[in-house]
Amino acid sequence: MTAETKTDLSGVDLTEESLRISELFYSLQGEARDSGLPTVFVRLTGCPLRCTYCDSEYAFYGGERMTLADILQKVRSYPARHVCVTGGEPLAQPNCLPLLTALCDAGYRVSLETSGAMPVDAVDARVSRVVDLKTPASGEQSRNRLENIPLLGPADQVKFVICDRGDYDWARFTLDQYRLAERVGEVLFSPSYEQLSPRQLAEWILEDGLPVRMQIQLHKLLWGDVPGV
Repeated sequence: MTAETKTDLSGVDLTEESLRISELFYSLQGEARDSGLPTVFVRLTGCPLRCTYCDSEYAFYGGERMTLADILQKVRSYPARHVCVTGGEPLAQPNCLPLLTALCDAGYRVSLETSGAMPVDAVDARVSRVVDLKTPASGEQSRNRLENIPLLGPADQVKFVICDRGDYDWARFTLDQYRLAERVGEVLFSPSYEQLSPRQLAEWILEDGLPVRMQIQLHKLLWGDVPGV
């Protein structure tokens, strides 16, 4: 090992491992349990899914190749102690796993936003996994990897993006079928941006008394539907 080689606490050579990064930026977390919290976002390039409501299609291709050492150095340049690894589908790149571990080893609180179409069993146990179960209107319901659900626990979160009443009814059934409110720390119902009225979703949730947290994408309310915020 040369003097220039950088390693994390587990001895992984950070200068050898690399990922294709679509964007790396500092903003407020707009969704999930930590909504409103200053956060560093590491958006990985690539996704095997094509959801009808996707708001990050620009991350399907391109991006910049960065080593884990370079990523950590950039993350450290911001004041936040929370890091969100997202995509695309971050787990589509195998080196996402050592990135998550390196971030945890560096003392960050780490969340992973994943489509639920990839296995989550190898994700570092210190990471909060935010699993987006795909509703029928997403066009990708068949890609849900339901084997992931029994692996989730109190530190994890499950999200449903709701496009219409059919999606809501499906999500409500899935909530009951897998007893998600008892299994994970948060169950999140989110109205698809400019597709379902937030007020309508709120009224459905209240009418049925669901044990879920409704969320509205805070970053879009503040800055609009643009990348990098």
